[in-house]
Amino acid sequence: MKTSEDLPLHQRLGAEFQRRIESGEWPEGEPVPSESQLCAEFGTSRGPVRQALAMLRSAGSLVGGRGKPPVARRTTPSQPFDTFLSFTQWARSIGREPGQHTLEVARRRASPEAAVRLGLAQDEPVVELVRLRLLDGVPAMLERSTFVHEVGRILFDFDPDTGSVYQELLRREVDLHHARHTIDAVAAGPRDAELLRVDAGAPLLRVRRLTTSRLGVPLEDADDRYLPAMATFTIENTIEGRTVIGRYRTEED
Repeated sequence: MKTSEDLPLHQRLGAEFQRRIESGEWPEGEPVPSESQLCAEFGTSRGPVRQALAMLRSAGSLVGGRGKPPVARRTTPSQPFDTFLSFTQWARSIGREPGQHTLEVARRRASPEAAVRLGLAQDEPVVELVRLRLLDGVPAMLERSTFVHEVGRILFDFDPDTGSVYQELLRREVDLHHARHTIDAVAAGPRDAELLRVDAGAPLLRVRRLTTSRLGVPLEDADDRYLPAMATFTIENTIEGRTVIGRYRTEED
């Protein structure tokens, strides 16, 4: 696993700035120190400082702009991070019995697409997990996850059929801090259709997820495909700019 010393300077600065916001050292609603002040404090040029501040803007920890000094904002998730990521936790929260059938846990070379998304060198090893997820014994979602090797190797000491992978990773102190979800619709291919018991070409709800650490290091690249009758996703925006994403059962449930 990469340590903070292995990371680029802007990522290390970003982690320190985030710590100051979360600890209250930089009070919420108050302007943070200027770029020149931060450059002087950390003995660096403006480039890494600006990149670090941009990271915090993207994460929602800084607001303001257009000539105004950035203001600190502590981000409060609408629900526990692992609850949204974990199919097991979500299913139990809606009164359903989760289940899973593990199809594959394998160490292999990263695909070109996964290598790019995970920031890995070509042919670097990863661990791939494929599971069929069930609600009350009925197929609901096909889960495909690619983990960086340092994280994925934990799965070789854990039986994915026993429950939540994310709960296990968090228990093992893996820094699953942030996830970006991209939601779209796709047609079921032959293999997906067979596993989910639908016709080939049937619509599926796809959720692609990139999970990163607190320092912004990619840890997982995932592709989850849901039966639309089993779950929907709701996105709410507030005037403050916060986004709340929820996964819910559908009315048919």
